[in-house]
Amino acid sequence: MSQRFNFIPTSLAGLYHIERNLITDERGFFSRFYCAEEFKSIGLNVAISQMNHTCTRAKGAIRGMHFQFPPHSETKIVTCIAGEVFDVAIDIRHNSPTFLQWHAEILTADNRASLFIPDGFAHGFQTLTENCQMLYLHSTMYQPQAEGALNALDEKIAIEWPLEITDISERDQQHPMIDSNFTGVTLR
Repeated sequence: MSQRFNFIPTSLAGLYHIERNLITDERGFFSRFYCAEEFKSIGLNVAISQMNHTCTRAKGAIRGMHFQFPPHSETKIVTCIAGEVFDVAIDIRHNSPTFLQWHAEILTADNRASLFIPDGFAHGFQTLTENCQMLYLHSTMYQPQAEGALNALDEKIAIEWPLEITDISERDQQHPMIDSNFTGVTLR
């Protein structure tokens, strides 16, 4: 059992909601953001290779649903460090009992929660406030040739976005809809 984190399983195997336990005093708080040893308990057995920081200005904007194909598939730990987002992960693991099911969490700067997204999931989010900032820890370096994505508006996935969509990039709008040729990703 972790002293610094609560790892809470979701309905999709391997996907965890993470709460950071705070140490507080009159000055404020301290929390550990990441610990390689403790994250091994939920399946992260590789080093963090890359960290990214995004800012999305408009409330209601969508980014996603992105992933990388094997052998460059990646585990992500995502955290909202300013604002509030509706964060979504879609199981795209070939032969998974929850294939193409999605799970969402509200991540906010105030709740200091994170989502642990293992290999074999697509990821994206909708901003619930203006000026949202996200911090991403990645297990694998970004590889443009391995990039994949699902369309965030695909009716076969049927994500229930909480707000009217105010902005989505042209690139994300062009991601394909799922058809009979999409079999997901096969992990090692």
